[in-house]
Amino acid sequence: MSTAEKHHFQAEIQQLLNIVIHSLYTDKEIFIRELISNAADAVEKLRFYQTSGQTIYQQDQPLTISITTDDKENTITFADTGIGMTHGELVENLGTIAHSGSRAFLKQLAEDKKPDAKLIGQFGVGFYSAFMAGKKVAVYSRSYLPDEKGWVWSSEGSGGYEIEPGEDLNRGSKVVVHLKDDNKEFAEQSKVEHIIKRYSNFVPFPIELNGKKINTVQAIWARSKNEIKDEEYNEFYQYIGHDQQPPLYRLHFTADAPLSIQALLFVPARSFETLGMARTESEVNLYCRRILIQAKAKGLFPEWLRFLKGVVDSEDLPLNISRETMQDTSLMQKLNKVLTGRFIKFLDEKAEKDPESYEKFVTEYGRFLKEGVVTDFTHRDALGKLLRYESSTLPKGQKTSLTDYVKRMASEQKEIYFVTAPHREAAESSPYYEVFQAKKYEVLFLYDPWDEFVMEHLHEFDKKPLRPAEKADATLDQIDAKAGELSQDESQSLVKWLKETLGDRVAAVRVSKRLVESPAVIVDADQFMTGSMRRILKSMGQEGDTASAAKQDLEFNPQHLMIVRLERMRHADAPLAAKVAEQILDNAKVAAGLLEDPRTMLKRLNELLEQVLLAKS
Repeated sequence: MSTAEKHHFQAEIQQLLNIVIHSLYTDKEIFIRELISNAADAVEKLRFYQTSGQTIYQQDQPLTISITTDDKENTITFADTGIGMTHGELVENLGTIAHSGSRAFLKQLAEDKKPDAKLIGQFGVGFYSAFMAGKKVAVYSRSYLPDEKGWVWSSEGSGGYEIEPGEDLNRGSKVVVHLKDDNKEFAEQSKVEHIIKRYSNFVPFPIELNGKKINTVQAIWARSKNEIKDEEYNEFYQYIGHDQQPPLYRLHFTADAPLSIQALLFVPARSFETLGMARTESEVNLYCRRILIQAKAKGLFPEWLRFLKGVVDSEDLPLNISRETMQDTSLMQKLNKVLTGRFIKFLDEKAEKDPESYEKFVTEYGRFLKEGVVTDFTHRDALGKLLRYESSTLPKGQKTSLTDYVKRMASEQKEIYFVTAPHREAAESSPYYEVFQAKKYEVLFLYDPWDEFVMEHLHEFDKKPLRPAEKADATLDQIDAKAGELSQDESQSLVKWLKETLGDRVAAVRVSKRLVESPAVIVDADQFMTGSMRRILKSMGQEGDTASAAKQDLEFNPQHLMIVRLERMRHADAPLAAKVAEQILDNAKVAAGLLEDPRTMLKRLNELLEQVLLAKS
């Protein structure tokens, strides 16, 4: 005569079970993660009771998790030596799908003011994921309490379940999943081993698969930094980063407020994206108490930190019922803010204490910092401190921070000046640099075409506006007279003639108060637009008709010999002077990077050279 008790699921419980089986999880293999997590919970609870001095059945039994696959019987079995379950707990935990045994346990600990047990909840729901792959599930369980006995719970996932006594059971639980015919792959050792290593490799208890220990890599992020050797860090990095080179940086930190976080982050020695390879993806995995929640977690860091590799483990994640997605996106945003802020602080510390290694970082990842300035408003100011540029006052190759630039500023200087150029020689020979060189004002040299875009978004630093040299309202304090320079009347007469000669090619012509060595310079009539900014917008296809039609002002240096002789030539040979005037304008456009089609200029230049050679022959 059968001694099995028959229990029926309530209608709403059956409905929830159907959701778990058919809709809740995106991948059937998740059931292996869930059952291992439940086993880890049970073992963790048993360890806690052991340390609290309670009397425990089979006290000396080691704390383990074992998995057995049987491709002949088409089963997979999960066994643990944890706390097990009584008859009542089987009904409560497995008969009520939304009940969480671990949640109740944590609540009890909180009431007892003993929050030191590290557990994962959602036992009931995770258990029922087994029915995604299984046609029948049997649970053999024996409680840790000495006076209890063993029980067997079984169900085919529809209608209800049965409970009957289980004889000669060891402490803990054993879950036998009889697989559906189309899920036989989960009875294959190689398949299950891959899943364990993906999701549960860092469970803090030995996991054996058919007698072989699988989780051989430790979750070193959960250990104290003082206990971990550099070799261990590097081995762990190689494991998760698939990179044979040691990392350039590592950041290992723990935080309790505002969130409970354990993080171990690595910066690879080389940026593959900067080397010209495809855009990289973040390789920081999100864990909840050492169980993988999301590989290459989206939203954990801003896009500009996609070069990071490592792990983030948080106990504060309010996961949805399947653990696959976050219920609370605001909490994910808070995680993002805390982690990003901590990493920026780390970079700031490295820049101050180890400038040599930070220089290597900027060489590899400077572009990512600039991307952050443009896209990450929250951390824009902090990122501004991390930027590095060459400067007119420092030797070639040596770079400065904006902070140090401000410290060196002259008392009368109110703005931070920069010149955009392809290299230092071009910057130092730029007509826009001359006035600052004469005034002995420091100027930053920006070589990346996107640097000016970065400066535009940063806007100011330490309450000092960032100003492109060509837009700066800087003039020479005193211009010493030179023999042969144009008089004021001659200069104004040349202004009028140049405007008439150049026509619509320029918006205005005027005498410059900023030039020292150059004959002329182009100044954009739009006070918010520079030549390099126009080039950027054009490369992005955003220049538009208005920008294309925009004209520039021409400023000339009345002391320059070329300008002095132009004034004389226009009276003696107006056609030749007109060609020279056009060439001076195009030369200024070349210096500003604004000459789009050089063919007309080259034709005119050849004609001028021909005339010069004929005159000399």
